[in-house]
Amino acid sequence: MDGAGLGALDGLRIADFSRVLAGPYATMLLADLGAEVVKVERPGIGDDTRAWHPPADHDGTSTYFLSVNRNKRSVVLDLTTEAGLEQARALIADSDVLVENFRPGTMERLGLGHRELRARQPGLIYCSISGFGSGAGAHIPGYDLLVQALGGLMSVTGNADGEPVKAGVALVDVITGLHAALGILAALRHRDATGEGQRVEVNLLASLLSAMVNQASAFAVAGVVPGRMGNAHPSIAPYETFPTADRPIAIAVGNDRQFAALAETVGDRGLALDDRFRTNADRVAHRAALRDVLTERLGAAGADHWSAVLLTAGVPAGPVNTLDEAFAFAQKLGLPGIVDIPAAPADAPEERPSRQVANPIGLSATPARYRLPPPRLGRHTAEILRPFPDDAPDRDGAIT
Repeated sequence: MDGAGLGALDGLRIADFSRVLAGPYATMLLADLGAEVVKVERPGIGDDTRAWHPPADHDGTSTYFLSVNRNKRSVVLDLTTEAGLEQARALIADSDVLVENFRPGTMERLGLGHRELRARQPGLIYCSISGFGSGAGAHIPGYDLLVQALGGLMSVTGNADGEPVKAGVALVDVITGLHAALGILAALRHRDATGEGQRVEVNLLASLLSAMVNQASAFAVAGVVPGRMGNAHPSIAPYETFPTADRPIAIAVGNDRQFAALAETVGDRGLALDDRFRTNADRVAHRAALRDVLTERLGAAGADHWSAVLLTAGVPAGPVNTLDEAFAFAQKLGLPGIVDIPAAPADAPEERPSRQVANPIGLSATPARYRLPPPRLGRHTAEILRPFPDDAPDRDGAIT
């Protein structure tokens, strides 16, 4: 939990010009693994999510901002001024990776585009995150809700007789952040072998289409345009939620053996012998009839009872937890949940400790570390920018 030991990415510096969610999530994951991340923010405003509250912590800081900005240092740069741009160039020159999610073309107009920086710094990894790419979709704002709508996710989310529904979190941003982090690591591996940097480009729409996996494949391969099915699965049954005597339970039967165990556990062994339900294909074809039977049987007891007996019988099942129950469940299993990051060093008494959701990646030799709480706006400006004189050499030996 503390800052002891070495991280897998120790010695790597990232100049992070991104804000909101996809970029900050990617850079936080890399920071957890040891990278030094310098977060560049606008004077007086900072990252947009600093103002996205409620909810907020006891100091009034948005919990949205806190969720994706630990282990970073914040500097304030005014990129509308030449002085600010010179400071930005100096920071980039001393960095291995640049991450940005401005609207396509913005960094080029600022003189901070990939081509210009690469000419001076051949080893730079330059990661650009956009909503709809840098071509014909460059003008479309990259908001998660918009991508869920345009990218088809909402068309398969919600009840069949209801309206399209978005996912309960900005899932597309998170998926895109994961793709960005993976792309950066691949580019770093290539640089280790060749000494050459490269541009990494990810966008929300393409990331979502990839993450639609079986639904997208159904269209690509078979021309099937899926629709909304509530909590049911298009290819497996029973694989959905069911009401019980108290609250819903999720049952995820993936094969005939599990279905036989389900039938016996709910007290109706004959279900597995019924011609309508013998195989998965049969069960999918007669989904409504199967749901009616199971709903009647499951109504005899509560979700916790059925979860316990079904799991004992080898049937994947569990209640639909609230978020507090989900964290308690993870703790019960000994899985990462919530971690506490202590306050910053004594020379910054205004800093405060922070509660954070743990990094889910387990590494036996170089585990994630929680070194710094999410920074106050501009907290490290003087500390970070002071080492950069006008003629500081960059990481490839060029003069800035």
